[in-house]
Amino acid sequence: MVRNIVLLFVGLVLASCSNTKTEITQQDYKNAVSFMYENYGNKTAFNLYTSVSWFDDESGIWFVDYSKENKTYNKVDFKNSSKVEELFDHAKLAGALNKIEEVAVTENDLVLTNIEKVANGLSFTFKAKNYIVDLTSYEITEEKKEEEKKQSEFESKSPDGKWTAYVNNYNLFIKSTKTKRKYQLSFNGKKGYEYASWYGWADIMKGENGDRPKHFSVDWSSDSKWIYTQVVDTRNAEKMYLLDWSKDELFKPELLSYYRGSPGDTTMVMIKPVFYNVTTKLEVASKLPTQTHINAVRSQWTNESGVLLADVMQRGFQKEEIIEVDLNTQKQKVLITETSKTNIDNFEYRFLEDAQKIIFLSERTGWRQLHMFDLKTNTTNLLTSDTYVVNDIEHIDEKAGVIYYLASGKEVDNNPYHQQVYKVNFKGEETLLTPEKTNHEVSFSKDGSYFVDSYSTIKIPTKTVLRSSETGEILSALTQADVSDAISKGWETPEVFEFTAKDNKTTIYGALWKPTNFDASKQYPIIDNSYTGPHTQVFPEQFDLGFSNQSLAELGFIVVAVDGLGTSGRSKEFLNHSYKNMGNNLEDHVLVIKKLAKKYAWINGEKVGIFGHSAGGYDAGHAMVAFPDFYKVAVASSADHDFRMEKAWWPEMYQGWPVDSTYHEVSNITMAKNLKGKLLLVHGGIDDNVNPSATFKFAEALIKADKEFDLLILPSQRHSYQGAYKNYFIKKRWNYFVEHLGNQTPIWDFEMKKEEL
Repeated sequence: MVRNIVLLFVGLVLASCSNTKTEITQQDYKNAVSFMYENYGNKTAFNLYTSVSWFDDESGIWFVDYSKENKTYNKVDFKNSSKVEELFDHAKLAGALNKIEEVAVTENDLVLTNIEKVANGLSFTFKAKNYIVDLTSYEITEEKKEEEKKQSEFESKSPDGKWTAYVNNYNLFIKSTKTKRKYQLSFNGKKGYEYASWYGWADIMKGENGDRPKHFSVDWSSDSKWIYTQVVDTRNAEKMYLLDWSKDELFKPELLSYYRGSPGDTTMVMIKPVFYNVTTKLEVASKLPTQTHINAVRSQWTNESGVLLADVMQRGFQKEEIIEVDLNTQKQKVLITETSKTNIDNFEYRFLEDAQKIIFLSERTGWRQLHMFDLKTNTTNLLTSDTYVVNDIEHIDEKAGVIYYLASGKEVDNNPYHQQVYKVNFKGEETLLTPEKTNHEVSFSKDGSYFVDSYSTIKIPTKTVLRSSETGEILSALTQADVSDAISKGWETPEVFEFTAKDNKTTIYGALWKPTNFDASKQYPIIDNSYTGPHTQVFPEQFDLGFSNQSLAELGFIVVAVDGLGTSGRSKEFLNHSYKNMGNNLEDHVLVIKKLAKKYAWINGEKVGIFGHSAGGYDAGHAMVAFPDFYKVAVASSADHDFRMEKAWWPEMYQGWPVDSTYHEVSNITMAKNLKGKLLLVHGGIDDNVNPSATFKFAEALIKADKEFDLLILPSQRHSYQGAYKNYFIKKRWNYFVEHLGNQTPIWDFEMKKEEL
């Protein structure tokens, strides 16, 4: 009887122990730290992405091939483009540097930049010094470059060298370089109404009446007969303010300010385009409008004297025009008109002078495609036409009439976020140059004859090759990614998934990361790494992004990234879901996480967290007040919690203009009373991109609503966090989820240093 009781007791103890949660350990944190990029990039995971440099003489390329044993500088000469050779003898160069460096240099210590070919050798920079090495004798000398007499940043010489433009007392002058005679071109300039200036995004002013940093800019016509510049008018512009509490030598905060309009503001920096005839020394009037700093007119000269192209965007981003302006006759002609009932956020054009054509990217068909406007016939042709997205124009061979571009979603059975390289001629005949159904990141040679292609997917390791632009043929294999060390430690590439979006018809894509010690018999909390800012997407389309969320996963979480309706990279219809509706961008995230939890028993759908930065920080805050019963823990950093307190262009582009009730409806601040879970708000104290005011105002609203939350201000940091402050924030974010979502006791004292995988 006693024996049976003892056995029963032991059984209960064992059963209890088997259900006890394993506490997080220092090793878990070490694993997390090892997956920070600075600890694995070309240290334990190699050639995830290879940066290739083109020699200035256009004779070839150089690059670095990394491995566990070596770091090798290689080259390809175009005369023998199939052959990869070492750029130099690494042992001999290290030996030569050892003779002049105070600290011993090994072959793998070589960190060379600015490498160029010179007679019999190479020039390069090593430890901030410039050297030349003779590749025959390996004699090395320090290169003493004569300092060129630099033109002042506050003056500009005409292309023919006859004139120098400069500013005096806020007015524009020109001076003859031969006679030194000066001519005043503008006469109305004064502080706050400044000729030949420009509006600086980070024009920080110190103190109550601090001055805006000085700027100077003019654009000469190629024949030196005309000057285009602008007047920056700050007289009625309102400021945003910051207090810098971080200066050790100050015991009062330093007041900082900058001109920045908020959505709907009329009190903004205004930009007026102005033009001058150098021969007459007179201003020449145009009909181009004076506009706010968020939609200022942009102009470029043609080679026809006094004729330019102006890009004019109306406020609200629903109408954009390319206008030809002839200052000789003071006549204007609209060449291209782009309109949208929602917004125009990725229109771009290239003017081809010799061909007298304008190549432009437009979503007017419902998909971002290439169009061509012919200035001779005033007609527009569609060069590419299909249900896919042209992402970028990479190179234009104007003489041959060929455009090289990146596009995604064109090939059958390829992921819509994977871009490939194509060319199209002016007749609209398209050719695929990269047949691999992967994502391609490319760089073209200056003359367009070659391009370097790094291609991969989240599942397929990166290969970097040199290709012919004519045929797409691979001429040289340069590097291959090697992640064998990571795999040996249990790392697996993230799992890609597809689900149907909230509209019940559109396929959306995402990926999830698991810890390297993943155990399918356990249940893991899930964390949403969110950024639904409509101008971009987060799907990890290339192999190096397979490590991006691994650190957080190592602490016992499933991490997910998903692109729902309303983000970019797909059709215009897909993007339009977020217009005036950014408060609903997380609906697809909620839908996806619920489906994942239903599909996988190892996902705990009752423990859902979210984090994000900037627009992603808005998502994280919004998740807690718009979906308070779904999301339980959030870390929102540098967030625009109320778009009415943001810089004007971004909300006016995506939430609309004029400002209406939708701004109020999607504000995290107005929804503060809904908070239920754990929320950490973080902001840089001197963030001049997303002003910290909305974070403070959100905190104020949460206090008034008697809601518990946490607040971390990094006093000396701007929009992105640097150095020790970045590490501090990462530790704080990790531990916030460890404690409140993982229900474990976090560890603070661990090192954010290099650790082996």
